[in-house]
Amino acid sequence: MSEAVNGILLLDKPRGLSSNAALQKAKKLLRARKAGHTGSLDPMATGLLPLCFGEGTKVSKFLLEADKRYWTVLQLGQETATGDAEGEVVETAPVDLTEEQVREVLERFTGEIEQVPSIYSAIKQGGEPLYKKARRGEEVEKPESRNVAIHELTLLSFSGDRLELDIHCSKGTYIRTLATDIGRALGCFAYLSELRRTASGPFRVEDAVSLETLEAEGDEERRARILPVDAALTDFPAVELGETAAYYLLQGQPVMVPKAPEGQFLRLYDDSGRFLGVGATLADGRVAPKRLFHLS
Repeated sequence: MSEAVNGILLLDKPRGLSSNAALQKAKKLLRARKAGHTGSLDPMATGLLPLCFGEGTKVSKFLLEADKRYWTVLQLGQETATGDAEGEVVETAPVDLTEEQVREVLERFTGEIEQVPSIYSAIKQGGEPLYKKARRGEEVEKPESRNVAIHELTLLSFSGDRLELDIHCSKGTYIRTLATDIGRALGCFAYLSELRRTASGPFRVEDAVSLETLEAEGDEERRARILPVDAALTDFPAVELGETAAYYLLQGQPVMVPKAPEGQFLRLYDDSGRFLGVGATLADGRVAPKRLFHLS
């Protein structure tokens, strides 16, 4: 029997499982009525997958928009059709590089860059992910290029034909595409051999739980792992509303908040500390509700 579960679970997704399959397993274990995840990880990838339950699904948009961090390994010397270890090798070249050459190329990929996502990405065309069509051998229209931001691209190690990187990037960055583009810029080709998401917005993989651990725990232990909904919004300033203002806000009306921060989203609470929702400051100084939460 399903129950009302509200909040966020930080899951460490295992290799070989799709994000949706991981979500459904966790949802079943928690007996939750409503659930969603915050951006797919490829089946070959591991790491942080924040899962939202109940009223927590209302913050998924904010987590989708958040920056991400990845640990990854690039296999040099080959390029595959899929950009990862599962695809057919389509290009090969000898690897003859110095660390200085590698660092020079990585520098070129730091900052605002343009990407053309792979046809093996989860971008949808006609309501279906491209990778499903591509793997069936169907003709797929190439996705349009997009601008993304690589905030940090740190070389962790370089040995022979193995390149280990730490990547801090904006939403919408395709790491397998980045791997392919770096390989071409190096002149020796590359594909993604390992990928692990280590951070998403305010969350870190060190605080995540594995499905194996979750399965071994009892109901109370599992429920104790659920974070409050507003844990996903800690980058937004917090504003406390008086009783009257909180009442009208919950009716969907803008309310006056002295010295409210301008030009950004706000976390809104009543005077008892109860989280009410997300708001934004209007030009006249009032705070308008953008997303309200119904939490007991």
